[in-house]
Amino acid sequence: MKNILVLCTGNSCRSQMAHGYLNHFLDNRKVNVYSAGIETHGLNPGALAIMKEDGIDISNHTSNNVDEYANVDFDYIITVCDHANENCPFIPSKNAKRLHHNFFDPSKVVGSEEEKNTAFLKAREEIKSYFKEFVEEYF
Repeated sequence: MKNILVLCTGNSCRSQMAHGYLNHFLDNRKVNVYSAGIETHGLNPGALAIMKEDGIDISNHTSNNVDEYANVDFDYIITVCDHANENCPFIPSKNAKRLHHNFFDPSKVVGSEEEKNTAFLKAREEIKSYFKEFVEEYF
């Protein structure tokens, strides 16, 4: 069974959305998907809402610290923000393929509810496209 880790700063938004799409796109394949942060910030309500709009329920996800998975041998480690990529602790996985893509951070947008929703939609669509292509290429 393959193991995938999606890593970001706080495991609250981008990594959670990626985790949701990986579970969706990998449906019925023998793959464990984990998401974590180098910190934990809790699940972002904006991420939860924008994913629900696309039929993906991430309400049962938790915000986890990467150290919780120290004993998991990952096949793929995907960082989804530059901060996590630059500050990621050593993850002792033997043959992990490491990938990085810096996704737009919708949680940093300040403005009206409409502007915030637009930001989450933009991030969601970027993440959805990237992880659909990832699954098509590697699985």
